[in-house]
Amino acid sequence: MIEDGRTARQLYAALRAEARPRFGFGQRAALVNVDVQCAYTRPADYVTAYETDPDQILHMNSLAALCRARRLPVVWTYVAYLPSGEDCGVWGTRSDTPDSLQNIKEGSPRAALDPRVERAPGDILINKRMASAFFETNLRSLLAFHRIDTVIVTGGSTSGCVRATVVDGLSCGFRMIVPEEAVADRHESPHFANLYDMAVKYADVLPVAAVLDGLAAMTGD
Repeated sequence: MIEDGRTARQLYAALRAEARPRFGFGQRAALVNVDVQCAYTRPADYVTAYETDPDQILHMNSLAALCRARRLPVVWTYVAYLPSGEDCGVWGTRSDTPDSLQNIKEGSPRAALDPRVERAPGDILINKRMASAFFETNLRSLLAFHRIDTVIVTGGSTSGCVRATVVDGLSCGFRMIVPEEAVADRHESPHFANLYDMAVKYADVLPVAAVLDGLAAMTGD
């Protein structure tokens, strides 16, 4: 193990400065916005929420608008559970407070998408119960139906549900793209450590502007 005293932010900045091979954009992309719900996006209201870039949701809305203009699917996910919380499984057993994961109930203010989200009627909404947007949801079949080969992932947290979705997506054979200003985490160390790790192994981590350019240049119908 290398121990050189650099922070996760510094490691990511050094990696970003390198010229690295990319997976690249394929023919058709989908945008998957992970858990852009009030429990995780409203720090003034909920202790579980976090913010990295204050323009994160504006970036998501811009990406979504371009995808719709290109007739590419836009997906929003959220987590919410039964009144019993049992569908959270083992993940919900380590604590039981009003802020605990399994106590985000379907239809509650914590489960609602952030009001800044510009969700169109044709967008897809998925209630997921585990970290990855692919796990026990119909996301993979939806992407297959739309002939998608590239998945752009935004949302939170960078170290949790975003990373899990990215790893699963790559494992399913998709080109994974992460717009760096459009993902967030509670603390900068896990945020930058996971941007670094995804960029090295699992995804192209790019500025939002580069993702918009990549979307605009896609040749798929």
